[in-house]
Amino acid sequence: MTTQAEIAVIGAGVVGLTCALRLHHAGHAVVLVAPEDDETGASYGNAGVIADYGVLPIGTPDVLRDLPRLLFNRDSPLAIRHAAIATLAPWLLRFARECLPGRAQANAAAIAALLAPSAQMWRDLAGEIGARDQLKAHGSLYLYERTDQAVDLTAYRNLGVTVDALSDAELRQLEPALRGHAGGAFFPNTITIDDPATLLRALRAAVADIARVTARVERLERGRDGLRLTGPGLDLRAARVVLAAGAWSKRLAALIGDKVPLDTERGYHLEYDMPENPLTRQTSPIARGFYFCPMQGRLRVAGTVELGGLSAPPAPHRWAMMERGARAILPDLPEPSRRWMGFRPSIPDSRPVIGPSRGGADVIHAYGHGHLGLTLAPVTAQMVLDMVAGRTPFLDPAPYRVDRF
Repeated sequence: MTTQAEIAVIGAGVVGLTCALRLHHAGHAVVLVAPEDDETGASYGNAGVIADYGVLPIGTPDVLRDLPRLLFNRDSPLAIRHAAIATLAPWLLRFARECLPGRAQANAAAIAALLAPSAQMWRDLAGEIGARDQLKAHGSLYLYERTDQAVDLTAYRNLGVTVDALSDAELRQLEPALRGHAGGAFFPNTITIDDPATLLRALRAAVADIARVTARVERLERGRDGLRLTGPGLDLRAARVVLAAGAWSKRLAALIGDKVPLDTERGYHLEYDMPENPLTRQTSPIARGFYFCPMQGRLRVAGTVELGGLSAPPAPHRWAMMERGARAILPDLPEPSRRWMGFRPSIPDSRPVIGPSRGGADVIHAYGHGHLGLTLAPVTAQMVLDMVAGRTPFLDPAPYRVDRF
């Protein structure tokens, strides 16, 4: 039996849930369509941070110069599964172009514009869903193990990010467990999350009165009487669709005529159950490409980028590489309590895709956030709401439209 909806939101990660909440509160009849939530996706396995410092795209001139070494050294922070090279070639060519100075600068400006309101919008959202206690205003650290790893902070400051350079002594004042390093950088305005799963449960509870179809969308088609979503156990017609399916959005976008250069960054984390955390705030040994993320009752070590698609199994050497790196900084860590691998939706220019389909505003894209999905969920949701309402979005949507490709 075919059911009807005004707006179908495809995806129940942090972006999809936040879009559904905003649309529902604005008076729209929303149906949320997604497989059963098993709390294993990127919305749960991330670094747990509202990343005000995340203004720089992955692709920069420095990365371009080092790209061959990075991509073909399986232990580098940015690596590629060799079996996926042929499939990834078009994405990699686009990525290389986005590393050029002019492109990287434009991408950074577009990302910074999205990030600027994110902290306050998360404070508002957390208060609304009863999760304000999940937000911790401890700031975030970059750690330099050697002096030649120090980052030029000018680009961050030029993009509106508050950041302070730290000596080793100043670093130890903030985090006594970090000893014998060359210094670091402190981002005092960064907000971290005590437990992403708890935050997502609060968000799910806030949309509990929204209709939900627990199914995977296999087909998305335009017709004379609207959009039709079908799949096992699913036959739904909707006047509009918000496509927020994260790393699975590329195929659905193609079904309605939008070719998007989205591929999958496979993110990894380790967790160490620790009643007393050795660190107070999120800390990244910058050359190693991961973050120490203090969370409720545990320390999560999360990060790195592995390009390799949705179907390949996890690469155990990535966890081993992260564990070696973690012990190089904190040698007294216990054995890992658990391991995780999940999928980030990655666009070559590091900008998300937010805005109407090429075929019309009946489909609105809301995915491709890379490492910033958690951070940008409320910003994306407000832009989607503005578009559905037919008003000019509160941020210029041009840099994020699907027709930029």
